[in-house]
Amino acid sequence: MYAFEDCRVKPGAAVDLNAMDAKATRGWTKSRARAQTRRNLARIAELQELMFVEKKRGLLIVLQAMDTGGKDGTVRTLGGAMNPAGARVVAFKKPTAEEKAHDFLWRIRKHLPKAGEMVIFNRSHYEDVGIARVHALAPEKELDARYAEINVFEDALAQPTAEVPEGTRVLKFFLHISKKEQLARFRDRLDDPAKQWKLSAADFEERQYWDGYMKAYSRALSECATEEAPWFVVPADNKWMRDLIVTQVVVDYLEGLSMKPPAPTVDVDAIRRKYFNARAGKPSVPQKTPLPKTPPRSGPGPK
Repeated sequence: MYAFEDCRVKPGAAVDLNAMDAKATRGWTKSRARAQTRRNLARIAELQELMFVEKKRGLLIVLQAMDTGGKDGTVRTLGGAMNPAGARVVAFKKPTAEEKAHDFLWRIRKHLPKAGEMVIFNRSHYEDVGIARVHALAPEKELDARYAEINVFEDALAQPTAEVPEGTRVLKFFLHISKKEQLARFRDRLDDPAKQWKLSAADFEERQYWDGYMKAYSRALSECATEEAPWFVVPADNKWMRDLIVTQVVVDYLEGLSMKPPAPTVDVDAIRRKYFNARAGKPSVPQKTPLPKTPPRSGPGPK
């Protein structure tokens, strides 16, 4: 059970993103949400370290959204709490020629978490049932078959393997913003020279396909919400609400694992004794008593 259970898409449920309020706050205020998010991030830092040293399982966090939906901001929020030794971020762009030569999951498989690792996908294989459907980049029959392929793929990730003994869980977040909010964020980019590098002519061209994207992603969420790889629709017009929900879901999941650190490989009591000896200024290793010197020999004999 998640604290924001109402954001989770129930398996088999029909999703209509157009009917979901992107500004919803669930009664939270900005100050309360930010305070709780800070607590969540501190807890994520602890739990991520535990997952890293335990090295039994992996976590894949998938972020999908329309342009300006907050994927980069969410990556910064989550990533700031994680030790880079056990975390990675993968951003998927337009497929390369090499990637197009393989099945659509080929480039995804290359970046899956290893044991003890958390990986964040900024965009993902859901582009291949989102933008691919809106722009008819593949035959309709092939696109329809991809939902089942994704479900099989994600279910297999949860299964134990020699490399990841407890399997890899997938948490998927659709950062849902309104069309009005997207336009406001485009304006922010236009007005802020530090953000203008993010601008693309395609951003405004894609807005004309808004309804098509809502329909495509609504279907993807309906078809691919499972118990092992749940989808969460996050109201993201308010960035502070977005950060609260995503971090809380991650905390809830990690705490539910009941992870434990590995057993020590040294004699803890012996190390403890050395510690207290060092603190008391005593040598950590008992000094050997020097042997008495041998007296000189007397009488005849070799010199």
